Amino acid sequence: MHRRDFLNSIAAAAGAASLAACRSQPPALPPGELLGTSLQIGHRLREQGLPAASETRKVPVLIVGAGVGGLAAGWKLAQAGFGDFLLVELEAEAGGNSRAGRNAVSAYPWGAHYLPLPTRESTAVRELLAELGVLHGDARAARPVYDERHLCATPQERLYFAGRWQDGLLPQTGVSADERSQYRRFAELIEGFAHRRDASGRPAFALPMALSGRDRDLLLLDRSSMREWLLAQGLDSPHLHWYVNHACRDDYGTSSAAVSAWAGIHYFACRDGQAANAGSDTVLTAPEGNAWLIAGMLRSIEARVGQRLQTGALAFRVDGGDGGGASDRPIAVDLWLAAEQRTLRVLAGQLIWAAPLFLVPWVFTGHGELKRAASSFSYAPWLIANLTLSRLPDERSGAPPAWDNVLYQGNGLGYIVATHQQMRVWQGATVLTWYRSFDELTPELGRAALRDTAREVWAEQILAELEGPHPNIRGLTSRLDVFRNAHAMVRPLPGLIWSDARTRFAADGERLRFAHADVSGFSLFEEAQYRGVLAAERTLRRLGVRFSSSLA
Repeated sequence: MHRRDFLNSIAAAAGAASLAACRSQPPALPPGELLGTSLQIGHRLREQGLPAASETRKVPVLIVGAGVGGLAAGWKLAQAGFGDFLLVELEAEAGGNSRAGRNAVSAYPWGAHYLPLPTRESTAVRELLAELGVLHGDARAARPVYDERHLCATPQERLYFAGRWQDGLLPQTGVSADERSQYRRFAELIEGFAHRRDASGRPAFALPMALSGRDRDLLLLDRSSMREWLLAQGLDSPHLHWYVNHACRDDYGTSSAAVSAWAGIHYFACRDGQAANAGSDTVLTAPEGNAWLIAGMLRSIEARVGQRLQTGALAFRVDGGDGGGASDRPIAVDLWLAAEQRTLRVLAGQLIWAAPLFLVPWVFTGHGELKRAASSFSYAPWLIANLTLSRLPDERSGAPPAWDNVLYQGNGLGYIVATHQQMRVWQGATVLTWYRSFDELTPELGRAALRDTAREVWAEQILAELEGPHPNIRGLTSRLDVFRNAHAMVRPLPGLIWSDARTRFAADGERLRFAHADVSGFSLFEEAQYRGVLAAERTLRRLGVRFSSSLA
């Protein structure tokens, strides 16, 4: 579909919805805002023309990007007692894809909304959770105890399928015996991968992914798509394919036909975390999604070394760190401080780049090989909406309200309930967080839709979709805010995960290292935190600072 055709289809849908509204006169669209990442400031990278620096400052360590990776790097530096660093962020607040909002009803996420029980290999995640008081006792225990307030309350998930709600996300109603046999076959294959070890004893699919197995047949899974792999196993069940496709859309913003089979299998086979007081499929969550983890890392940094965060700072030029010239020459990073309308030049002895990798060709001077490597990365756009309701909407028949509520074959991925953790004692107003990937479009078309579509059009489409399972949701919705993220996450397309391009960014440079989830090839909290902690530990070694590793 061409861009013009797609935008015309959106306009036609909006017109049809308006005509229907005139005929039936439903309640007017609720008020709200159209929000998103700082598009105008970010686009200054393309325009160039930013002024020369009016001030120069020297710092031993500069961290660019205060998402999960950058904050994790700062957290580890501070934990080691090293506070001589500056952490800069383009947006007005830290958090990246884990930011949140809040209103009079509840906090709610603007992105990532859960953390699976951490695996044995996710040692840094466990260490952080222990520091925040969420993991009790030994952080390295096989089955730790977790704070009940963060364990997702039951029921955790349900699916709206064939006109009713069902428990779980695999379709059940009207599914043939052959398809159910394929369900079991798929589960057996995944179970085999989950328990497999490579020739060196590593898990076939680990989290973080850098600890995964390297057997040749495992690496070859990155050459084809997840859909192709399913078909090669004789798995052609439409309902199973829908389920796997939903999982790929949910975690990667990309369809199973485009996601690497290695990444698709990793989604199912890597999550083997255990708890003494919860089932293995339980997740950790909060009304604000993963923003509580962001707040925890910020508090930890400030408590140990003081405030180190500078927001509203666009890194638009990086000069040095590519191995050329004098090895003791600092890396020069120019920052546009939008609020002050001036440029600050930072001379950094060590640079941790924790911003997305697609910015590298726009920002770095020299570094030809890194720029070429960055061109291998593709990014999925996302749309997120938060609907404030006076109460939970009426239900069609079937399973009761859950935390994660998925609509079969909907444009959106479904919604989560911000107040679900309090549902046993609270039945009043609530906030629903609705997600949509644009996997049916090219990323460029998806970004064009985000840029050119009015909030009212999105609001109408969202409410119309949710009226299927909830016929009175429109009348209960008092506010509907929409958040656009044009480059929400890297897409693990076939060939990326074990490519030279990706592994180039995983290397330890003399003065430069990368600490974004992009370095892993897909966007998960565990991956971003691992990359941040790894970059910080490598930096501490370069500086000769003693520390206890969080990754050993």
